[in-house]
Amino acid sequence: MSENARSPFSWAIEVQGLTKSFGYHPALRGIDLQVGRGERLVIFGPNGAGKTTLVKILSMLVRPSSGNVWLDGVNIRDKPAQVRRKIGLVGHQTFLYDNLTVYENLKFYSQMYGIANLEQRIQEVMSWMQLVDRRHDRVGTLSHGLQQRASLARAALHRPSIMLLDEPEAGLDPQASTVINDVMGNAGGDGLTVVMVTHNLERGLELGDSIVILNKGKVAYRASRHDIDTTLFRQVYNQCTETG
Repeated sequence: MSENARSPFSWAIEVQGLTKSFGYHPALRGIDLQVGRGERLVIFGPNGAGKTTLVKILSMLVRPSSGNVWLDGVNIRDKPAQVRRKIGLVGHQTFLYDNLTVYENLKFYSQMYGIANLEQRIQEVMSWMQLVDRRHDRVGTLSHGLQQRASLARAALHRPSIMLLDEPEAGLDPQASTVINDVMGNAGGDGLTVVMVTHNLERGLELGDSIVILNKGKVAYRASRHDIDTTLFRQVYNQCTETG
């Protein structure tokens, strides 16, 4: 089997030898990572550790300098359009159009993904995010918390198999935080794989099936929830924060 192909029974996310440099600055220095289908992986690390760069590569917003990434067994270089349909992303940007209403944004993305029964699906995600009353508001006029709710709705529209959450709780209102809990809590049961970046240690340890600490572009610590040594985890995290 070639390096670009993977068995249908392989990982939801598989990363081998991943590097990324911006000019002379290395952001990722040879990351190896596997995430099982339905797994909830939480990534910690100090600022500049490479967390957002990793998420951007997984979401195909940034190309790696070297290494390979497979999502659901498909190398992201081979079938980018097919792979993108598997991904939902909530990041530092909303990827919404400020001059369009919430409904208009969701309709645009529904059409882009070719979603069947799009009106029904739009209504479902707006109800989930409690945005029905704001459907005709332009996104640019909404508070940050409401914009993040709309971003969550956009990310969930096409029922992705992999959800990438890059510090999704920053500035969220209580409703959106509850939705994050729902996404993390329901992962696995419906086959959804979630990768979440957060600085909230308690929440991350509570929600994750496994955890990773990145530091200076490398994996400094990894453990499953059942095997984690919390004392060692906090020691490594504190050391990374002090030296990161």
